[in-house]
Amino acid sequence: MTTDSPAGFSRLIAGYRRFRAQGWAPNRERWATLREGQEPDVMVIACSDSRVDPAQIFDVDPGEIFVVRNVAAMVPPFETSPGLHGVSAALEFAVQFLNVKEIVVMGHGMCGGCKAALTKEMHGSEPGEGGFIADWIGLLDEARAPVVAQHGTTGRVAERAMEQAGVRVSLANLRTFPCIRQKERAGELRLTGAFFAISDGVLHMLDEASGEFSPVE
Repeated sequence: MTTDSPAGFSRLIAGYRRFRAQGWAPNRERWATLREGQEPDVMVIACSDSRVDPAQIFDVDPGEIFVVRNVAAMVPPFETSPGLHGVSAALEFAVQFLNVKEIVVMGHGMCGGCKAALTKEMHGSEPGEGGFIADWIGLLDEARAPVVAQHGTTGRVAERAMEQAGVRVSLANLRTFPCIRQKERAGELRLTGAFFAISDGVLHMLDEASGEFSPVE
């Protein structure tokens, strides 16, 4: 390792060395098992935000959860049009090949993607050169209207309402995938909505019957 590497990456290398000493070495049997393949029961769809790592929040070991992270923890609806469908490919792999038993969609507080969807502004930067972010958060356009009608477009109440609405949108879009819909109806797959509040570190779970999120005790 050269000494002129960027400071940020140097911290990652230091972390890797701690992992080798404290995480990998004491658990060699676990890693040997994982070498043969993975059998996670749970898939987690979370935001790419650096503050909300599902493995850290749920305190899981390697191999326990299959994770997809993207802007605002969004799931697009099922479609077969030509293109590169990363989230859809991951869902297909998790549900049809890994046979996960549960999919958790976890939104979070202070989500920049949801805030941009709420205000229709990209704060702190120019619009994306390719329009990718704008197109992606457009998945929340329909959910935005009732949030704005009730809470407006500014303030934490409105932002949290938008963040939690995003979870509901992703759950609804998950059910547009035939394999997911079929497995859920057969009782072979469960869909769960969750919300992690960065401000106090509390996880909230969605009761789909009432549409409300409640903190985990």
